[in-house]
Amino acid sequence: MIVIKFDESAKPMSELGALVITCGADALMRAEQLDPFHYFGRHMQGDWGDLCLEDCKLNEDALINGDRLMSVYNINAEQKIWIITEADRSVTTILLPEEY
Repeated sequence: MIVIKFDESAKPMSELGALVITCGADALMRAEQLDPFHYFGRHMQGDWGDLCLEDCKLNEDALINGDRLMSVYNINAEQKIWIITEADRSVTTILLPEEY
């Protein structure tokens, strides 16, 4: 796992803890020349990406109840990344679904 520092001036909708990225997600980001902070920024602002409405509602409830937050972003037709903020808000992880 790789620990990433982010711009402290950004205004998150919730505490998100330490940001980490798994080796698989890091490799995908490098191969596709993508910026993980783009996706983290979306997650941080409450843009849950490619989630169904029911899962978006779960995230909205989680902001109130202190449950886990999850975003899904389709990178292309075959690949996606997940971003998960743990319920205790200690860590947010960027990962591939198969790394869960």
